[in-house]
Amino acid sequence: MSVYVYQTFIIKQEKFQDAIDNLREIKKFRNENFNHHVEILTPISGEDHTYGMLSTYDGLAEMEIQSKRMFDDEEYLELIGPFFLENIVEGSMYTQMYRALSDKKNTDKKNEKKE
Repeated sequence: MSVYVYQTFIIKQEKFQDAIDNLREIKKFRNENFNHHVEILTPISGEDHTYGMLSTYDGLAEMEIQSKRMFDDEEYLELIGPFFLENIVEGSMYTQMYRALSDKKNTDKKNEKKE
């Protein structure tokens, strides 16, 4: 069952271009080197400098494995360190996790057999 990690954060206005460039690098690196998919979400409405990152994993266990792999990877740490420390407003990151709702099983066929 898929797990979605949705993170929002505010980019410092004076660091906007650096942050966007860094976000693109992070997305590319994660998509190419780890077993999950990352999308960067840009605002259409609301706070202009609030951006988001949506990561999709095959399940909770896979999310844990990939998270460990990412934080053991020196090259990845070099990408995210400056991003969080230099480009994001302190205290603005908010993370939520979601699981896909499973499809409802078709019980009509079971009821037809009983009749």
